[in-house]
Amino acid sequence: MTISSHSFPLNGKKIFFASDFHLGAPNTEESKKREQKIIRWLNQIEDEAAAILLVGDIFDFWFEYKEVIPKGFIPFISKIHDLRAKQIPILFFTGNHDLWMKNYFTEELGIPVYHHPIELRVEHKQFLVGHGDGLGPGDQSYKLLKKVFTNSVAQWAFRWLHPDLGVRLAKAWSGSSRITNLQKDEGRFLGEGEWLWQYAKELETRTHHDYYVFGHRHLPLELAVGENATYFNLGEWVTQFTYLVFDGEKASLKTFQE
Repeated sequence: MTISSHSFPLNGKKIFFASDFHLGAPNTEESKKREQKIIRWLNQIEDEAAAILLVGDIFDFWFEYKEVIPKGFIPFISKIHDLRAKQIPILFFTGNHDLWMKNYFTEELGIPVYHHPIELRVEHKQFLVGHGDGLGPGDQSYKLLKKVFTNSVAQWAFRWLHPDLGVRLAKAWSGSSRITNLQKDEGRFLGEGEWLWQYAKELETRTHHDYYVFGHRHLPLELAVGENATYFNLGEWVTQFTYLVFDGEKASLKTFQE
């Protein structure tokens, strides 16, 4: 696994982390309502944001053809364009639903896109941040599927499909995934079977991080990793509307309240 590194000065502000917006699912009407709620959250935090990290599965489906991107999401994209115009750094991470994100956000909005976890230094704290799909023990079927989806030949072949057909097929596959806690049974804590927690514990034996921050699991979690490190899962925005905020001293899970 390749890990890049990044650092942010806070200057009295905070860093915000959120994941699993799943924009586009389960249908246009529900997605638009959620999109507006996300924008209201961004409006609420922008004055105190030193940076905003969007940690994967922001879109329930995203594929960049050479000259085409998925239709929709203009209010959300306009909002993050506005945040970038205000010089607020934004980092995107790909998840298992939007892993075909390429360079559109980087070239058009100046937003770096990460396909792997990154190390993040904030003040005196060390973070490891990533979506979390394919990490840790287990989940072998998805790991095999991810190898297919990230294969350059498979992506080249998919691009030969007309976008109307390609997007329709991809949305059908994406729609078959279960995004709500009730459908996924994600509300059930798996104990020692929490594979991202296990991944953090194993990595901590080799390299110390104060915080391990992942999405993907759809279950907000704060768990100790040894004595001096903490694993956070960011939850999701389909039913929970949870996010993480770091103020320079402490990281805390929050729920967006309007």
